[in-house]
Amino acid sequence: MNIIVIASLVPDLVEELEIDSSGTALDTSWLRMIINEFDDHAIEQAVLLKERSGANVTVMAIDQEGIDEVLFTAAAKEADRLIKLTGDFGEGANSHALARVFAAAIKDLAPDLILTGVQAHTNLDGAIGPLLAALLEMPFVGYVAGVKTADGKVIARKEYPGGLTGEMEVTLPAVMGVQASEEPPRYVAVSKVRQAMKTASIEELPAAALDPSGGLNVSRMYRPEAAGRATMIEGSEEEIAEKLIELFKEAGAL
Repeated sequence: MNIIVIASLVPDLVEELEIDSSGTALDTSWLRMIINEFDDHAIEQAVLLKERSGANVTVMAIDQEGIDEVLFTAAAKEADRLIKLTGDFGEGANSHALARVFAAAIKDLAPDLILTGVQAHTNLDGAIGPLLAALLEMPFVGYVAGVKTADGKVIARKEYPGGLTGEMEVTLPAVMGVQASEEPPRYVAVSKVRQAMKTASIEELPAAALDPSGGLNVSRMYRPEAAGRATMIEGSEEEIAEKLIELFKEAGAL
């Protein structure tokens, strides 16, 4: 089985986020970028499938500062092939544009299964997984919490509220958005990553031209603005109910 995993970097939300001078994007000058948590789970799920079935795992990402470490870390986890798509990504790209870039690169690689993180907190115009599936004309299953192989197909495990679990049989090739791998992403020691830097190599492929159509145009970014203060309603249950009814009538809700 040939598995491709899409990896990406996102701002570390532990850091203080600042808006740049344009007022339409984050200031990335000193912003720490880390692998998207769900992408990390997608890589782990791919490696688990490799350990069980001997699958071949390729991790693909666009060229960003810090992405080499992410790719070499994937190699330290036993990913077989690392691909970095080079191009003008300095100003960033929306999900629609990135999906087109990945789709163009993936078409010639004939994957059986494509795994992406189910979402990222930078996806303003939708997750890449379903967009990629539509471009490649493949079935898509999202919010996956485990994947098994069976007779040329895969079984996607999904978790639902109330402790319910469902399984979906999917014909390959397919795209899946991983919410959680069957096991937590494995820890890799820095020494093992450094060893991977010496033994593994990153293939660089030119990315297709960015086409941002279909995405959002950000006109303004700003911190939440303080509005009116909350009013605490006191009294008995009947008095509170009467006051709420008055307020709803004033607001035109009743």
